[in-house]
Amino acid sequence: MHLSSFRFLHEIGSVCLFGILIRWMVSINPYSGKGKPPMFGDFEAQRHWMEVTYNLPVSEWYHNTSRNNLTYWGLDYPPLTAYHSWICGFTASLLNSSWIALPESQGIETPEHKLFMRVTAIIADILIYIPAICALVYQRRTFYGGFPYIIKICQEIAVALLAPAQILIDHGHFQYNCVSLGLIAWAVFAINRRQDVLSAVLFSLALNYKHMSLYLALPFFFYLLGRCREAGLKDGLKKFTAIGAAVVATFALCWLPFIWDRKDASQVLLRLFPFSRGIFEDKVANVWCALNVVVKLQRWNVGLLATVSGVLTLTGSLISGFDLLRNPNDQKFKYALVNGGLVFFLLSFQVHEKGILLAALPATLLLTDEPKACTWFLTACTFSMFPLLLKDGLAIPTFALVAFFSDP
Repeated sequence: MHLSSFRFLHEIGSVCLFGILIRWMVSINPYSGKGKPPMFGDFEAQRHWMEVTYNLPVSEWYHNTSRNNLTYWGLDYPPLTAYHSWICGFTASLLNSSWIALPESQGIETPEHKLFMRVTAIIADILIYIPAICALVYQRRTFYGGFPYIIKICQEIAVALLAPAQILIDHGHFQYNCVSLGLIAWAVFAINRRQDVLSAVLFSLALNYKHMSLYLALPFFFYLLGRCREAGLKDGLKKFTAIGAAVVATFALCWLPFIWDRKDASQVLLRLFPFSRGIFEDKVANVWCALNVVVKLQRWNVGLLATVSGVLTLTGSLISGFDLLRNPNDQKFKYALVNGGLVFFLLSFQVHEKGILLAALPATLLLTDEPKACTWFLTACTFSMFPLLLKDGLAIPTFALVAFFSDP
């Protein structure tokens, strides 16, 4: 290995270790639902999914049974999340089976178990999200071997890895958004390399891990369709067929245990799209929550609200989508991702506070191009979740991370 290559890897590794250290420092703070029975919070939800998937057959994962009470954090994420939960549950069974002893372990809050859960989130970040961010920054800048250039790349990676929103939710509040966000980032990386089929597979995996990735589906669809159109009729049709086949095959593999029984498949879909919960949850910083101050939307017909929000969301997304179809440009694609994520967050049905992460990811990828605008936007994304973070006891790490991230 050349000295310049070794120095480059050393510098990049140091930056990544610093990003991991910041995540670990946030993880020593409280988490969602700590000491708040009977339901606790998202930390308990993720743990409960581990014990459900490990202890019960696949056929019961999404069904209400005597051993699986769906009113207590029933599984409501796509199959890839369930498989991830099974892996974590299997690992937990090797270390301490009491952590996933269904139902005796409900609400468990031992220091050892908290350490285990925090480590699983860090590992997911290390394996998927952090490498994707490094790859995208490196991809944007061709490496010539000069030390100043290495410093510039490391600076950009450091800023991207220190964006507060994802750190606070995954390592403070506690979730595994780094998996779906990382897969989306890898899909963008593949698109930049003109690996359209691979990009479609990676984004399909993100959708099958967290269905909120649908926020970014339209930009991917129109961009890839635009690529097919540019290739001409014959080659474009081949490309379109290859992409379509890859997407269908990916979904089929992810849903394999559920597609054989129509009831199982429909039950999973019902769990993923619970329209009965209303148009928004908690204090989410979107149009419907703001409008609800004046007009009590929760009293309105759910079907009507779903239709109105759907029409408005599509209208807001299709403008940039059609532009991508006409001229599929890499830079336009990233801006369209920001637009798509933000439009869905502001206008779509059943929005959570964490949905802003889907707009924050492409903004993170644009930090080098629009440093001031993206820094302010990512700061605003973080504070849009402040009621949730405050409830979790994460006010201090929130202000500390935002100050650190925004410091010129």
